[in-house]
Amino acid sequence: MMKRVLQSGFFYMAALAPGLALAACGSAPTVNAVQPQQTVTISAGFQARIPPIPTVEPYRCGAWTSTNAPGPGATIKVYSRLTHNNLGVPDIAATADVHFQSRDVNLAQSTSDAGGYVSFTLPLMGRQPAKVPATVDVTFTGTPNGSLTCTTFFTPH
Repeated sequence: MMKRVLQSGFFYMAALAPGLALAACGSAPTVNAVQPQQTVTISAGFQARIPPIPTVEPYRCGAWTSTNAPGPGATIKVYSRLTHNNLGVPDIAATADVHFQSRDVNLAQSTSDAGGYVSFTLPLMGRQPAKVPATVDVTFTGTPNGSLTCTTFFTPH
């Protein structure tokens, strides 16, 4: 029994020895005094200085493709919509310029329908390498503000 007590005592001393050795070699920990926090004062007129809400442009457009990951030889559709105060704008000319890695291609002109939509057919014909994005700019001309361009992209897989 005494042998077991001595063995367990030796085990505990062996486990504590590295910690005691480190404590004996190291310096005593230092404690930094707590500094008082600064006081923040908000003036009474703070809310009176809120900047005005930005305005939304009256003419806006958006563009998208029928698929954003076509095969290299696929034919896709490019869609776009022109709005004025969120309503479609009819009878506005639009063109689409496709920016492939090696060259640009202009698609035939289209005119927006009653809802402000236009669409273009784009045969890829292997003109864009796989996993390399291509962009398409759709430009509407003839709005009171001049022309308006919106952009979309696709990446052949």
